[in-house]
Amino acid sequence: MGGNTFGDLFRVTTFGESHGKAIGVVIDGCPAGLPIDEFFIQEELDRRKPGQSAIVTQRKESDIVHIQSGVFEGKTTGTPISMVIYNADAKSKDYAHIADKYRPSHADYTYDTKYGHRDYRGGGRSSARETASRVAAGAVAKLLLKQIGVDIKAFVSQVGNIQLPYPSSLIDFGVIEKNPVRCANMDVAGKMEQLIKEVKKQGDTIGGVVTCVIDNCPAGWGEPVFDRLHADLGKAVLSINACKGFEYGSGFNGVEMRGSEHNDIFYNDNGQIRTKTNYSGGIQGGISNGMPIYFRAAFKPVATIIPAQASVDRNGNDTIITGKGRHDPCVVPRAVPIVEAMAALVLTDHWMKSKGQSLF
Repeated sequence: MGGNTFGDLFRVTTFGESHGKAIGVVIDGCPAGLPIDEFFIQEELDRRKPGQSAIVTQRKESDIVHIQSGVFEGKTTGTPISMVIYNADAKSKDYAHIADKYRPSHADYTYDTKYGHRDYRGGGRSSARETASRVAAGAVAKLLLKQIGVDIKAFVSQVGNIQLPYPSSLIDFGVIEKNPVRCANMDVAGKMEQLIKEVKKQGDTIGGVVTCVIDNCPAGWGEPVFDRLHADLGKAVLSINACKGFEYGSGFNGVEMRGSEHNDIFYNDNGQIRTKTNYSGGIQGGISNGMPIYFRAAFKPVATIIPAQASVDRNGNDTIITGKGRHDPCVVPRAVPIVEAMAALVLTDHWMKSKGQSLF
């Protein structure tokens, strides 16, 4: 299986399956001398882990990270960093009934077609549990970005038809971790939580949107033509399980505007070049311009639902699928730290590339 490594200079390779012994990640290319705060890495994993509230899957995993290599006396050595997270609460029997059946909108059929064999226990490698490895790697990337002041914040901006637009005076980054939905407004968060609970009672699921805002990213990051910063952010975010859409800046709404409205006018702000508006989303020509970078990621309703659904088995025979096990009624609350992690990996990679691109 290919496609398990992400990044060019700051490279991460994840491994493991949902119901295997462990999952983990190897980071190659991390500069030596970076102070590693293991407590911070664990905090990031705790934001993603299952069982943290009534509106997420109740699988009980502590997701304790074990750093195996690449760190000595609290700092990176420049050698590969290996981190392992052991699985503790896998209940493979919950999936025995779909060993030879294809669940609608899952990777069962496509994995079987491509590899001729699949791990049906929770989806194996296709399970969203793999994203814990990304969050661990993203935490290291965040520690590196903090050294130069880059700040990444993501929040749930939509669940179903309940929306919190960005930018908006209603947004309060300080409350994101104070509600189980991880919305940036407490009143809107309450409505979202109620909707998720109603959907969960029905045995159904619902989708949502995560908005990410990146502050203090210096101008000049990005590699035209094929490695544009926004293109790499799009690839990173779209590689997350259940993500169905990505837009940055004005996105699709920009098509309703005229150029005279949409153009971001430059001005001199006490010696710093800024723009009066930011429809570009902080990126122009594939390169950061120093303004805040912001993007939105759309996540579909989780494919596993309780009501019976028609499907087929491996032999093409008609069958019925009934959802079992422990699943998220809405994935976006736990997707917030994953989106941040992927953004951090992209930015770290481009920061390292930018260091060798100019004499100034």
